[in-house]
Amino acid sequence: MEGLDKMTTTRKIQTGISARHVHVSQEHLELLFGPGHKLTSIKDLTQPGQFAADERVTLVGPKGVIQKVRILGPVRKATQVEISRTDCYALGVVAPVRESGDIKGTPGIVIIGPYGPVKIEQGVIVAKRHIHFTPEDAKEFGVTDGQKVMVKTEGERPLIFDDVVARVREDFALDMHLDTDEANAAGLNQGDMVTIIDDATASTMRKA
Repeated sequence: MEGLDKMTTTRKIQTGISARHVHVSQEHLELLFGPGHKLTSIKDLTQPGQFAADERVTLVGPKGVIQKVRILGPVRKATQVEISRTDCYALGVVAPVRESGDIKGTPGIVIIGPYGPVKIEQGVIVAKRHIHFTPEDAKEFGVTDGQKVMVKTEGERPLIFDDVVARVREDFALDMHLDTDEANAAGLNQGDMVTIIDDATASTMRKA
């Protein structure tokens, strides 16, 4: 790894650290919190239109329980639970690493709200690390939707993250999403900056 800093680009991206959370459908929201319930936004997230809701739920797995898990809004077509690998061990759930929305064949779980429980048959994932790009950002960085890139972190515990998915959409804002396990391993805090390694360097590193 000696001399790696000289080989990387200087393009910086802000890091967003995603703690465990739940996305819910309107149907499930009402089963958890009562008929006609609407999510209450308490904080806007980095991605436009998305927010942390005041509502929290309890996750019940085969081996354990995790309480006070935040719901993120707005509501979605399908309920999805995003947890870390550490959470998987605590709950007794074998969740695959998937991109958001790719829930076919994933395990289910019981979600408990103040109004009642919901048992989902699928929807529990460990979110695959990814970077959100607008089309303009993607052009600037030279990436395309679905492309895998390599990212270098900084600080006291620098790491190289490979297999980071580029997600490109008009309504995105530029930032990289990691879960808490990944962020802790690299000593990253919310808002820390990371660098995409250029294609030539990344290719050489993958072959080494």
